[in-house]
Amino acid sequence: MTFRRTNPLALAVLALLSERPMHPYEMAQTMRERHQEEVIKLNYGSLYTVVESLRRHELIAASATQKAGNRPERTVYAITEAGTAELHGWLRELIAVPAKEYPRFEAGISLVGLLPPHDALAVVEQRLAALGEQLTALAVLLEKLAGMGLPQLAWIELDYRMAVLRAERAWLTWFATATREGTVGGYDDWEERHR
Repeated sequence: MTFRRTNPLALAVLALLSERPMHPYEMAQTMRERHQEEVIKLNYGSLYTVVESLRRHELIAASATQKAGNRPERTVYAITEAGTAELHGWLRELIAVPAKEYPRFEAGISLVGLLPPHDALAVVEQRLAALGEQLTALAVLLEKLAGMGLPQLAWIELDYRMAVLRAERAWLTWFATATREGTVGGYDDWEERHR
């Protein structure tokens, strides 16, 4: 039975367990403390499903159980040798091999000509405002993380996210200006179609 490298949450679990053994609740708490839910979708139901899948594929194993007060017993998991190999292979693949992804925004912008130009401009400007808010919030978060003394490698994905958001903002600014000025290629036909 081959493990399929499709769920980023499984990658996060392997990465966390490469640091030290943990129980699922501790994994979720650690991900939240590190703001990893910004890049990896996290919910408890999915987390327990992922942990069970990794255990079935022998990439992690139960290493202990913990009992604290009246709480139910918690199983602590550790990464296996096969899990470490899988983690390293998966990371190499994710970083080295560009993959076609299907972002919602690209799908929407590919069909923007179906909206009248003034509507397209309005929604692009709305997105620009939202990106501005995201960039501000991200800058505050990065400053906080740096102020905690964490090395840049601990939040490097947020640096990348900031660069992507800035690039998107620059492109949207160009598109909004070109739409407003009627200089985007095909503008006359676009405007004519919506009269």
